[in-house]
Amino acid sequence: MSFLSYLINGLSLGSVYAIIALGYTMVYGIAKMLNFAHGDVIMIGCYVVFTLMSQYGVHPGISILAAILICTCLGVVIEKIAYKPLRGANSLAVLITAIGVSYFLQNLALLIFGADTKSFTSVVNMPPLHLAGGKLTISAVTIVTVLSCIVIMIALMLFIRKTRAGQAMLAVSEDRDAAQLMGVNVNGTISLTFAIGSGLAAIAGILLCSAYPTLSPYTGAMPGIKAFTAAVFGGIGSIPGAFVGGLVLGIIEILGRAYISSQLSDAIVFAVLILVLLIKPTGLLGKPIQEKV
Repeated sequence: MSFLSYLINGLSLGSVYAIIALGYTMVYGIAKMLNFAHGDVIMIGCYVVFTLMSQYGVHPGISILAAILICTCLGVVIEKIAYKPLRGANSLAVLITAIGVSYFLQNLALLIFGADTKSFTSVVNMPPLHLAGGKLTISAVTIVTVLSCIVIMIALMLFIRKTRAGQAMLAVSEDRDAAQLMGVNVNGTISLTFAIGSGLAAIAGILLCSAYPTLSPYTGAMPGIKAFTAAVFGGIGSIPGAFVGGLVLGIIEILGRAYISSQLSDAIVFAVLILVLLIKPTGLLGKPIQEKV
């Protein structure tokens, strides 16, 4: 039963990585930008929920909606101020800007909330599920996290395939200039992409802090890096790839921590990524990029 318990915990952690990775892969697939401030948007969403619930006694559901709304707006503001002026710049300039935005958000949180680690109250208040005569216990947070990940991935796939905004995203991801000539609002489409990704970051952060109830200005840093790793692992730009990559990475991390070494679990995750990319450079579900000459 211990292996099954570890596997379930891995699926829970992997679901969080998958939700964050979906934001990464959408932004990269459509805007061709690596938003390394994505992990810090997670932290901002968690602090919004923490502040509303602990200091003002706001209902968890309303706190979650407020966090999603604030992070969505934050994502749009970041795109307009930091990334939009750099669309014609080289990738190194965009990367440096993303790192700068990340440090700005971390230091802003340090100034407002301080460096102390705070205890986060879970937003999921339901009894755990007991299976196999009580030998296997699945927490309510784990169930909600896995189900949320599945629902979000399906909703994103339907949104992109069935709506005009989703079709516009596909057009911009294929050829931005051609999409603009065909009447697609490129600026609005990219802003919408950042908005959706940042809203997903808020949801992922809340679920992560509910499962691991601590919060600090650096809460989103490592999960953000691992989720980016998951997006690359699955094939960055691919929504199913981000989903699969997140789940696989979460399982590898938990099993590595349980059976090999808790200190080496992060190293094991990145070693597996390197191995996969050596065999399949585009990731598990990524497609080869054809460059036009």
